[in-house]
Amino acid sequence: MLRDRLGIEAVLDGCSPQGQCGCCTVLVDDAPRVACVTPARRVAGRQVTTAAGLSAAEQQRWSEAFLACGATQCGFCTPGIVCRFVGHERRGADLSDRSTVDKALAAHLCRCTGWQTIREAAAHATAPPPAGAAERHPIAAASPVTAAPSAAAAASPVTAAPPADATDRDPEAAARRASIETGGPQHSVPASVLGGFDFGADGAPPGTLTAITGPTGDWHTAESLTEARRQAGKVQGRRTTLEPTPPIQIPEPPPSTTWDVQLATCWTEPGYLETDAAWCAPGGNPSDPLANGGAFGGKTESPVREEARQLADEFSQPVRVLWSREDTVRRGPKRPPLAAGLQTDGTGIIHIARTPGAAEALQAVLPKAEIVEVEVPGPPTSMNLRAAVWAEAQLLAAALHRLQTGDPLETTTSTVEVTSPEGATARATVTPAGIDVHIDAGDPLDQVTLRSYAIGATHMAWSWVTSESLTVDANGEIQDLTIRSFGIARSADTPHIEITINPSQHPPVQAGNAVFAAVAAATWLSQGAPPRLPTGQSSALR
Repeated sequence: MLRDRLGIEAVLDGCSPQGQCGCCTVLVDDAPRVACVTPARRVAGRQVTTAAGLSAAEQQRWSEAFLACGATQCGFCTPGIVCRFVGHERRGADLSDRSTVDKALAAHLCRCTGWQTIREAAAHATAPPPAGAAERHPIAAASPVTAAPSAAAAASPVTAAPPADATDRDPEAAARRASIETGGPQHSVPASVLGGFDFGADGAPPGTLTAITGPTGDWHTAESLTEARRQAGKVQGRRTTLEPTPPIQIPEPPPSTTWDVQLATCWTEPGYLETDAAWCAPGGNPSDPLANGGAFGGKTESPVREEARQLADEFSQPVRVLWSREDTVRRGPKRPPLAAGLQTDGTGIIHIARTPGAAEALQAVLPKAEIVEVEVPGPPTSMNLRAAVWAEAQLLAAALHRLQTGDPLETTTSTVEVTSPEGATARATVTPAGIDVHIDAGDPLDQVTLRSYAIGATHMAWSWVTSESLTVDANGEIQDLTIRSFGIARSADTPHIEITINPSQHPPVQAGNAVFAAVAAATWLSQGAPPRLPTGQSSALR
């Protein structure tokens, strides 16, 4: 009702609807509620407040806090999170307490920021201002950056932390760093915190038809999403009781030998929040499904734009194409699963799902291994996802390096340093106390933005190694279709992360892939390099 009938597009849909992503959270008489599973009849006579209806003071204070702490990237999840925080704040909750914030965030998923910056923003927004503090000013809006790199940073490493305010930040430098990390334009401005951006199919003109696919992949087009879903007979996705298993078995070693390092990975879901969507007018150019960035490469090959174009031409009318969460899981690309058996000298066998470029990526890191591409029933695979295959190769290389230097694989503390193909270096140390990452990604441009992306990549790596999986049956059919079935680590399960950004006068380069690979390898080694991902040890740190 809020989106399609009233046109309030800042109430966002990430689960279509499952009541599991929190992107559509609103306040009902000041109490946070997930709108997508709340029937309109239940709010008759009550006050419903979206992020756009918060008071001007609340909007300013919370958007400033999110920007100051780097707690927003694509901005798809943040309007709902802000609504929830404001609802708790109005009822007297202590949002400086981590356990309180973790409990509030349990109803949400943010895939970009890694939770920690959001917790910091909650504390920042609710802290009393220092006596005599100057008025805070949020980082200003900026177009996609074409400006030159910022001046050289200080001569010594700086441990980046949320600043007291954002007054000394250069918005163009921040936008440039965000665009380097995402591979496309991204803005970090108050509008991105509060849902003021048009996402993939938002902003379509009145009279636009809505198209969705049915159970057999056929298109159903109607004047509203509700009617299109009715025609399609949409059945809500479910979570299976089947256990996820690696689709490829670890190769048998040569006779009379054993593998020193073994690894088999399960299918995993990228889990980006903004599902694939685009709209197009007849003979026109479709909207961009990436909108304000995000998706970690998952939408690079999305067919949704061409689908919108074809349907608009067929109906001679503007059409918006909306993939449901289930469509995104079934049709969106996944990391190629692999299974490896290696000996200490680097020889061995790696089987990997046939994917263009995958064998070459493995061979570049593990030149002595025999790479065998195999056909695996299941969803499409892609090398465009964050550090796909290269990160898996770094896990194996780190384990081999440890064995070659005489160190045991069984340890609770591990440090791994990698340099990515982009030229960024990341050194990650995982201990029982948390995760520490040092980054050299050229000119930081904006430390708050770079720190935010590094924390996000750290969380994603930790979560991927310890808890993420997707159940796909022997016929290649995906059985896990709900957001909470993906195993993405929640805020309460995420260890504390420290980021140190090394100053540099070199041109800025993307840091996310290096951070992801270094943290993933260090996490895996800190848990003894078990032969299967996920390890199931996400509770090892707090």
